[in-house]
Amino acid sequence: MKRFFQLLVLILIIACKKETSEESFPAKSNTNLEYFGFTLIDVSWDDPSDEEIKTNYIDEVAAFTNIADILVYDPMENIVDRLNVFEANGVQAFLHLNEIFFELKSEGGEKSGYIYGLRDDYQSRWDDFISTNDLLANQSKIKCFYIGEEPSWNGITAEEFELACDYAKETIPAVKIMNIEAYPDVDNIFTPTSVDLVGFDHYFLKDPSINMDFLSEFNTVKSKLKAHQNIMLIMDAHWIEEIHGVYGINKLDMAGIARDYYEFANGDISIVGIIGYFWPSGFDLYNSVGARHLPAAVMEEYKSIGKAITGK
Repeated sequence: MKRFFQLLVLILIIACKKETSEESFPAKSNTNLEYFGFTLIDVSWDDPSDEEIKTNYIDEVAAFTNIADILVYDPMENIVDRLNVFEANGVQAFLHLNEIFFELKSEGGEKSGYIYGLRDDYQSRWDDFISTNDLLANQSKIKCFYIGEEPSWNGITAEEFELACDYAKETIPAVKIMNIEAYPDVDNIFTPTSVDLVGFDHYFLKDPSINMDFLSEFNTVKSKLKAHQNIMLIMDAHWIEEIHGVYGINKLDMAGIARDYYEFANGDISIVGIIGYFWPSGFDLYNSVGARHLPAAVMEEYKSIGKAITGK
């Protein structure tokens, strides 16, 4: 009986070790994968699903991210204090700059329904922004400039997009420029030489890494890269009942979806980062659930992925 009990204990120990080993989080294997973060971190968005007045969420994500966004509307807007807060938390900013360079020209068309164009005074607006924020001195706090929001999808021409990116690169050459396009328009994604990071957004997919549409879009983007360009993978990190639910995706499924994006990024050295869309709730639709309000198991997955990528 004693020997049987000892044998039983040994079997249980081996089984537990095996289970622990099988459940261990996969280490980062893509050495180019360096960046992880979320959108809507500092864009003046107050989450309507809680009672707290809050528009900067850097304190909630700093422990497991190293990039986050700041939205800029006005060329005279001083964001130095905001950049300093990010830096104090070990996070670099990616700046939304659509309104600095572009303006709404008309509505209609066959894409988003909005047609944006380059402002006549885009150079002076950008010069003012550089001067107001002493960007040459503060450039180390910025990971990239996001010039144009889904530009082709929103009616911006390739020529005007290139003019804006070229001017930004000419004035602040050390900061990367990022272009993220809407998935229906990846065939027309812009990759001028002044752009460094390229990506696309396609949400509501339960298994993106084996979804034929997603893979086709990814390969289209990858085929358009120049030698110096890399991919920023955009991860679905929100939940909308009317859309995710229709596709059979529940809130807990978002953990598996996050793992799928991470493993996909781990397997392709052209991918250098993952940005989750989005952190606070209530964006796009009032009842949308942001990453910060998804179940604890999903949050743990985000933290594990972020720490694996950033080393925090």
